[in-house]
Amino acid sequence: MAHGRHTTIVAETAGDPRLSFGPAETPYSAYAHIDALHRLQEPSSGVSAEMSFIVTTQVMELLFGLLEHEWTQARQELRADDVPGAAAALRRGLHAQDVLVASWDLLATLTPVEFNAFRDRLGEASGFQSAAYRRLEFMIGNKSAAMLRPHAGVPEAHAELSAALRTPSLYDEVLALLHRRGLPIPQARLDRDWASPYEPHEDVETAWHTVYVSGAEHRDLVELAELLLDVAERITRWRQRHYASVKRAMGAKPGTAGSSGLGWLRRAVDQDVFPELWSARTGI
Repeated sequence: MAHGRHTTIVAETAGDPRLSFGPAETPYSAYAHIDALHRLQEPSSGVSAEMSFIVTTQVMELLFGLLEHEWTQARQELRADDVPGAAAALRRGLHAQDVLVASWDLLATLTPVEFNAFRDRLGEASGFQSAAYRRLEFMIGNKSAAMLRPHAGVPEAHAELSAALRTPSLYDEVLALLHRRGLPIPQARLDRDWASPYEPHEDVETAWHTVYVSGAEHRDLVELAELLLDVAERITRWRQRHYASVKRAMGAKPGTAGSSGLGWLRRAVDQDVFPELWSARTGI
């Protein structure tokens, strides 16, 4: 050791984690692109609360992608008549949905004064422009060709959304499964225009009634139905939290992209997901 200098030597003994790596980044950062992730937050207003807003938005986008992954897997398993496989994917997705609902807590302390201090930095940016969220809406049957228009200038996103619009929804695949299992799903729900919003049908409600009262014959379909209701309930909770968060932060002001704000969100809250699963309960 040279005079006047102190050198600290970290011993790596058996059982301790390895502490020495290359000069660029740790394997942890390289695997999950952590350094790149942390460079994506760029507040521009000087308002401290803007960081929470940006991080929350980015966390939601990541969870949208995870949920799409699980629902896509569930849809593939349904096509293959693998009910347990579909159920496993839906259960994994429920945890992502729970975190999505809870993520609104990150904005719970955002006051109207704090939000207004950086709201103009959003310009015309609005959550309804999220391509990942729109694909999820299409996957649950809430189809709308008009919602492709915000992405007309982004060819890749537009193409992905166009494909999602024309693809049978998760619920469409469930009804096709019920039909293959001998339940009386009407042909109008099996050969419909997949790009159109799903409309409830009384015969589908009857089919679900049969599933629930059949006992052991359709036990796996009852479990699937209950999982679908878990999914639907969490979608409604997320919409409710979105509505409440906007109402708390900005009241009844118009949305940043020109929507009616609360009115636009209220309509989404009132919309049932997988409608016959709800209505069938009245007659059971």
